[in-house]
Amino acid sequence: MISTYRTLFNKSFTEAKYLNMLNEMNAKYNYRIPFRIAESPVFVPAWFKKQMTSACENIIDFINQNHFKQLTQASIPTQLNMPGEGSHSIFLAFDFAVARDDSGQLVPRLIELQGFPSLFGWQHYLATCYRKFFNIDSKLNHLFTDSVEAYFEMVREAITGNREPEHTILLEIDPDNQNTRIDFLLTEKFWGVKSICISKVKSSGKELYYEYGGKRIPIHRIYNRVIFDELGNRPDIIPGFDLMREYDVEWAGHPNWFFRISKFIMPELMDKSIPETYFLDRIKTIPDDLENYVLKPLFSFSGSGVIFHLTREILNSIPNPSEYILQRKVVYEPVIKSPDEPVKAELRLLYLWNDVHLRPQLAINMARLSKGEMIGVKHNKNKTWVGGSVGFYE
Repeated sequence: MISTYRTLFNKSFTEAKYLNMLNEMNAKYNYRIPFRIAESPVFVPAWFKKQMTSACENIIDFINQNHFKQLTQASIPTQLNMPGEGSHSIFLAFDFAVARDDSGQLVPRLIELQGFPSLFGWQHYLATCYRKFFNIDSKLNHLFTDSVEAYFEMVREAITGNREPEHTILLEIDPDNQNTRIDFLLTEKFWGVKSICISKVKSSGKELYYEYGGKRIPIHRIYNRVIFDELGNRPDIIPGFDLMREYDVEWAGHPNWFFRISKFIMPELMDKSIPETYFLDRIKTIPDDLENYVLKPLFSFSGSGVIFHLTREILNSIPNPSEYILQRKVVYEPVIKSPDEPVKAELRLLYLWNDVHLRPQLAINMARLSKGEMIGVKHNKNKTWVGGSVGFYE
């Protein structure tokens, strides 16, 4: 997106440099990364960042309302309304498509938002690898903190709070076989927090614990990475504790915020970056131009369940319309020059809301590149210059 940096990067790019970067990443922790890593980062100009952060601040104002919990109570399934929620989400993620407006100007368009953590270890490590193998100008940064040390402290505070890392766990479903395992390995390396399967956490009265090295380790804080949609699809994974009971434990990323801060609030948000969005069960008149809309499940992850090519018959056949939104389609602009066809980009801004701050603070970013209809590392794997990436910002 910054043409000078794009030209310099593309001129100096070689397949050998890229393969050397991948080889080092795969060898570093004796773990082969299962998702595709893009050949290039994204170079994001200051004016585009300003538009994204302005939209984020408007959304944060909405989330910061005193009655936000009341507004979003219906988002939480009754059977998953867990105790111990806390006053606000520690984690916020905002996904923006790079698109064009009617005047032809590049603009961000909000695709999704989440009250859920992301890859805080991996994104930093990926950026350092791009810097090592390619000539990235030091004026550009992937972090939004004053220093790397400040970033590490901000993430540490979010994950462990005032608890010891030994008594904090990264809670996941079968973490050894998750696509994001590289981030779990880095979380343990950077912040000392182990990833533990939800089936391995046990309870004794109001105490939770796990066993490691023949010892019973009390759990004082849970860094939650469990997506309950996925848990419901894994009958082989049975939680080792009652999710509906209250325990003497703190949640870093309480599960309720995954539902509250989600596509559920998009129909209520007012900002020029947000595409026209409706709850499917509340829409009075189905648009005549359905080809310009997409149907999205409220609580799906990584784009699963999205229907692009809509008809009235499809809409009328949805058995649970209250769990879907109808959204005006965002046309991603292929703005990144590659050796063959241009590439589309989706940019994620990651905020942390630690108790020392009155508002969430912008910490780091993520980028995903695509040449197809779907965005994300699971899609168009047979292409080059696509996959997981990171933005270097002015």
